Amino acid sequence: MADSRLQSPNHGPRILLLSGYDAASHQRWREQLTGMFHDYHWHTLALPPRFFRWRIRGNALTWLNEPCLQEPWDLILATSMVDLASLKGFHPQLACVPSVLYMHENQFAFPVSSKQNSSAEPQMVNLYSAIAADCVVFNSAWNRDSFLRGARAFLDKMPDGVPDGLIAGLNEKSRVIPVPIEDRLFADQPGPVNWACPHLLWNHRWEYDKGPERLLNFLQVLKKRSLPFRLSVVGEGFRSHPKAFDQIHQQFGDRLEQWGFLESREDYDQLLRRADVVVSTALHDFQGLSMLEAMASGCVPLAPDRLAYREYVPEGCRYPSHEQDADLEAEAAADVLEALMQQKPAFCPPDPWRASRLAGPYQSLFDELIQTERSKRSQ
Repeated sequence: MADSRLQSPNHGPRILLLSGYDAASHQRWREQLTGMFHDYHWHTLALPPRFFRWRIRGNALTWLNEPCLQEPWDLILATSMVDLASLKGFHPQLACVPSVLYMHENQFAFPVSSKQNSSAEPQMVNLYSAIAADCVVFNSAWNRDSFLRGARAFLDKMPDGVPDGLIAGLNEKSRVIPVPIEDRLFADQPGPVNWACPHLLWNHRWEYDKGPERLLNFLQVLKKRSLPFRLSVVGEGFRSHPKAFDQIHQQFGDRLEQWGFLESREDYDQLLRRADVVVSTALHDFQGLSMLEAMASGCVPLAPDRLAYREYVPEGCRYPSHEQDADLEAEAAADVLEALMQQKPAFCPPDPWRASRLAGPYQSLFDELIQTERSKRSQ
């Protein structure tokens, strides 16, 4: 269990940051925030990203005897995996502390693999936590919209007892503030793209929801069309991974520039700058940090026309989405890549996602909630 305290010299407002399932993107987000805002006094509780079902349902119990939960706080900032409703119930003194629920993802739109049993509990935790929070912040508009749609559909299945206006209330207190992309990653003058033989980069988690089978189909279509390319497949791996990765390594080993997880962040950043086209075949991506980082570094994106990609991937770089027909989608992706190789589009950095651009919205939100609560106490 991670437990870190960052104090500012002037001992500013006290923020309790809770990460119930501290996966890589969650960790990066919280470390950026605590590093960006030194005027706040931060205290962090973070749980390791394993035993998902237990983590999302049991984190409030795991933290039951945490001494810091008895201390006074000006703001609670919790990730979407935190059972905020139970936490406030176990610690009544926290109920009057303003709270933000940050939604890296939502369980209503998270696909269930064939190896998992469907369960409503993770969805209930998300829903109850959103109700318990004063503000719900999403990392993309697609994440927000899919959460509200999913919650509405979920409640519509209930036999009775659903309060009127619940979804409207959640929508009213929702905002979109993405996970920031560090300014240092943005290339001032990216190197030229090798459109004669583009270096394709696939840089996602090695799991089923990122579409490795679709990547295999896409690469097979490129080979069938005799299109030249080089390939790097990197990202966080696990003890077991989809068989498609082994097939990709076997069939396209002679084209590989980089394979597997890069332990060094510096090596990974260099790969982002060397690659030409960053590819997504994902069936789910609530923001797409790996795509945004690669685009900031100079890569041209190639992504399906779905999910959060519509918010920052140019239309000409999105291929038609065919979720129910992987073969047709692979052909569509190859068509768009061929068009890009001919058109040679310009560099398209996602500037609105820069940390320096997003610092203002984050600070405004924190200060607004803190000052509102202080005003209530002084009355």
